[in-house]
Amino acid sequence: MPLLCGVPVPAQVGSILTETGGLTSHAAIVARELKKPCVVGIKNLIATLKDGDLVEVDADKGVVKIVK
Repeated sequence: MPLLCGVPVPAQVGSILTETGGLTSHAAIVARELKKPCVVGIKNLIATLKDGDLVEVDADKGVVKIVK
């Protein structure tokens, strides 16, 4: 199982989202390697998302929408 900042990334992870970092951040590099969409530098991500939230990610546009 690949690691992201020392944390295992399960295969069922659909995308990687971070509050900090940029296009060359560790998260972005790991996401590219895993062929997973990634959006970095999302302000208030941790305060906004709750455990179990379902999100829709458009990594090309850098848009994350809470669906449920």
